[in-house]
Amino acid sequence: MSEFANTRRVWDLPVRIVHWLLVFGIAGSYATHKAGVAYFTYHLWFGYLVVVLASFRIVWGFVGTRHARFRNFLRGPRKTIAYLRALARGEPQAHAGHNPLGAWMVVLLLLGLLAQGITGLFANDEIFNTGPLYGYVGDALSLALTSWHRRLFDWILVAVALHVLAVLAHLLIKKEDLIRPMFSGHKPAGAIADHQAIGSSRLWIAALVFSALLATLTWFVTHAPAGVVSGFE
Repeated sequence: MSEFANTRRVWDLPVRIVHWLLVFGIAGSYATHKAGVAYFTYHLWFGYLVVVLASFRIVWGFVGTRHARFRNFLRGPRKTIAYLRALARGEPQAHAGHNPLGAWMVVLLLLGLLAQGITGLFANDEIFNTGPLYGYVGDALSLALTSWHRRLFDWILVAVALHVLAVLAHLLIKKEDLIRPMFSGHKPAGAIADHQAIGSSRLWIAALVFSALLATLTWFVTHAPAGVVSGFE
């Protein structure tokens, strides 16, 4: 019997790949930052990865499959509060995709990661290294963006920790495994109505979007004017 018997597909392949590559990108960015300035080049490449992935996921939230689209999982304050109250009573409603609380965490993380990555492209360490887009802004603005780059990462770590705790709470308290579906794309058929399942992952659209975003970042990086931090002169 197939491992996907009695299941229905909810998460498309692009969503799953981007999710786990973002985990890799965040971990890599953190590790190369802690390793010191000698690993700046590697830190930069992880930054490129995060910028393209976060940008892709945001665009995919408008043109992707059913449960990837923001309009299909974002809920207003009233419904989000209602979900929290039901959760506190131990009576949370099941959702094929993201629940209302998880949906806002997804948006918060994506925007935070995108801002973190973009500010890093303009940053400098006031020692040896500058971001690839430093030449567009100069020293003063670069220092301001560097400050935001450092602050944002602390908040992102907090958000990631909350996200992980929420996933573990679903697994241990609600007995709902949110991890396996993010690998397989499938959830139990008993929890997902037939009309809520997705068919295609729309891979050709995903490839076009990803290629366009990668090309855009590459153009800005390769055409950036040369810049030298004043302290280097």
